[in-house]
This record gives sequence, C-alpha cells and structure tokens, in this order.
Amino acid sequence: MNWTTNAETKLKEVPFFVRPIVRRRIEGLASEAGQNEIDEAFYEQAKAQFGEK
Repeated sequence: MNWTTNAETKLKEVPFFVRPIVRRRIEGLASEAGQNEIDEAFYEQAKAQFGEK
C-alpha cells in the first residue's frame, strides 16, 4: 500500500505504540474501498470513522 508524504506525516502524529495497528486498519479500509494509495484526505476520513466506533 502506498502512502503519500502528507499521510505518512499525519500517521507519525499517532503514538508509536499504536501506529502499526492504525496503519493496518487504514490500509484495510483503503483495500475495501478499492484504493491503492492513502492520501491525507483518506487518512482523515478513516480517522473520523475510528472515532465513531
């Protein structure tokens, strides 16, 4: 899965001990949506979905 530079920067704001879990969940959502790249907008959208659960 490809991440844009801006999305990677946003991911680095997540505490290091949960970052791998967040990365996998966002990549899973991207796969379900048929995307092969995660940009800042998709990252923010996925992050909002996590907050709703």
